[in-house]
Amino acid sequence: MKLFKSWTWSNPKLKNETIFVQIASYRDPQLLPTLRDLFEKATNPDDLRVCVAWQHDPNDEWDTVGEFYDDTRVKVLDFNYKDAEGVCWARNQVQQHYSGEKYTFQLDSHHRFEQGWDVMLIDMIKQLQSKGHPKPLLTGYIPSFNPKNDPEERVTTPWKMNFDRFTPEGVVFFLPASIDNYKELNEPIPSRFYSAHFAFTIGKFAEEVQHDPKFYFHGEEITIAVRAFTHGYDLFHPHKIVAYHEYTREGRTKQWDDDPTWVERNTITHQKVRKLLGIDGEICTSCNRKTFGNYWLGEKRTVEDYEKYAGIRFKDRGVQQYTLNHNPAPNPPIEDWENSFINKFRHCIDLYAKEFTENDYDLWVVSFEMNDGTVISRQDANEDEINQLLEASKTDGDWIRLWREYDGIKPDKWIVWAHSKSKGWCERKEHTL
Repeated sequence: MKLFKSWTWSNPKLKNETIFVQIASYRDPQLLPTLRDLFEKATNPDDLRVCVAWQHDPNDEWDTVGEFYDDTRVKVLDFNYKDAEGVCWARNQVQQHYSGEKYTFQLDSHHRFEQGWDVMLIDMIKQLQSKGHPKPLLTGYIPSFNPKNDPEERVTTPWKMNFDRFTPEGVVFFLPASIDNYKELNEPIPSRFYSAHFAFTIGKFAEEVQHDPKFYFHGEEITIAVRAFTHGYDLFHPHKIVAYHEYTREGRTKQWDDDPTWVERNTITHQKVRKLLGIDGEICTSCNRKTFGNYWLGEKRTVEDYEKYAGIRFKDRGVQQYTLNHNPAPNPPIEDWENSFINKFRHCIDLYAKEFTENDYDLWVVSFEMNDGTVISRQDANEDEINQLLEASKTDGDWIRLWREYDGIKPDKWIVWAHSKSKGWCERKEHTL
């Protein structure tokens, strides 16, 4: 890593309202436009202290920090993209440069902002603190924008995060949804979850709840949500639009495109998530702050406190109906809490279309089973669905995305067995979960 340009404090009084802005950027053509808009739309741009993990290929002439190379408000951590180890590693690199700013703001490198975004966020934090939340955290999947048609395609309704499912590895997956009554609101709304691309809170968060550099990607956000909650942070969604995020990833090379070891890194992450949160009852009795270092749970609240607040339970992948109905947090107390959870299983089976060679399929058996052959759920695909899936795969890199959902325990494996009108039983695919 090469480090150029450190901050200089020409006016110590600026520290009173400074914001430590964290940006992890990987070969992103939107980095420079993001930096420009960040400063241009801030009411107090000189109060910003921006640190960028700039993971780039020197041959990518479009990937530049431009005029911010000599800007004393910006610190750039210069990494060759070949040395990058994933987004959590990059975020952790940035967090080591926190130097006591009053607030911190974590972003991706592909954003646009509303005018006065900094004052808007600070006012929300102060409003929440005045109502008894000493450590409020504003976070969420924020509305989208399209760089190719901006600002015309900006979504103009603020978003929240809803529970969607547990992935096969046990990670909680969320989806954005509109805050439909936002015009009636005058303060942020409680959130169950955390978004790594938009998080604004008090500056100490950059020290107290740092990203684990050994984490790769999946599992990052649910573990930060729980760790933040157990450190005493109260999670909220902004009730008004502050910024926009690009979700398409079009024109951006992802780190996993360049890293042949990403699957191994992701597997390690899943193992750590399971131990940290006790997924499927996988309690690590020897795990503690010593084994996880600075990336362990806080002591202000427990994981069970978070589960009661959010209405999800890690040991059996349970979720309360109140959460499934997308009602606002916190979940109401329930006398029979242990028996108040539904085991919701939703899974996307990925199949490679070119491995299915017949043109007259009339049935695919789709079965979720235990290792002893016990069928947990069977939801077969008929001829119409098969044809739709095969047609859709032509625009998705020849990948078939076969979704199934049911209430019940986690199975050990899925099986897809294809039947052809002319050939009978053909391709049989099986995958351990």
